[in-house]
Amino acid sequence: MNRPIVALIYDFDGTLSPANMQEFGLIQTFGKDPAFFWNKSNQLSTDNDASEILCYMKTMIDEAREAGLQLTRENFKRFGSMVKLYPGVREWFGKINEYGDRLGLHIEHYINSSGLTEMIEGTDIYKEFKKVYACSFLYENGEAVWPAVAVDYTAKTQFLFKINKGVMSIRDHTLVNRYLPERERPVPFSHMIYFGDGATDIPCMKLVKQFGGYSIAVYNPDGHERDKSERLLYEERVHFACPADYTEGKKIYRIVTAIIDKICSDLKIDSLKG
Repeated sequence: MNRPIVALIYDFDGTLSPANMQEFGLIQTFGKDPAFFWNKSNQLSTDNDASEILCYMKTMIDEAREAGLQLTRENFKRFGSMVKLYPGVREWFGKINEYGDRLGLHIEHYINSSGLTEMIEGTDIYKEFKKVYACSFLYENGEAVWPAVAVDYTAKTQFLFKINKGVMSIRDHTLVNRYLPERERPVPFSHMIYFGDGATDIPCMKLVKQFGGYSIAVYNPDGHERDKSERLLYEERVHFACPADYTEGKKIYRIVTAIIDKICSDLKIDSLKG
């Protein structure tokens, strides 16, 4: 495929879904409410000056064992199927793919999240992503026993460079660090659009913006945490702040299609040089 690639890169919780994915049934099966779970996880992190991501994954294993629940891939996928999505998300991918195709561009979608790969695999939009970069577990006898991948705000930035260089492996640290001339990189940063909502997304949103790509801060369409997203806009960490309604014709659709138009025009101008 020789068509230029445009990469749309999404956080998941708060970006495609209105809450943390673990709160759509999984935590409740431990016999605890989400607030208790996150308070316990955060306290473990505070007491040990430890990674919040690793602590939430440990807390998940501990709470499941205490409740007698096996954390298998199948169970994670089952709870993933319960995750709610923002308006228009299910139809979004097909519409944007079609829009890019009409302009001679190939649209790719990626997840870059501190959520769980196994739960994302259970959603009905999993098939839309070329790659999911997210947390995951190691398994023994089919049961989760240890974190395999923990994605915090600094880890998220490395995946942007993997996308930039076409490296799909999470464990790889050789190909992503090798020298590759800009013209040979399959996804230039200027062809990236990053969608995020929270603190763990700020380094990625800022990095993409600095390298010539586009960053969009989203917030719940009901206005919840709108101020947080608009503060990122005021601080010039993102290009846009808008409601997380992905329905055709809504603001986020108009923004992204306008960016795709601009990328297409820039390519045409570049082709006339020399």
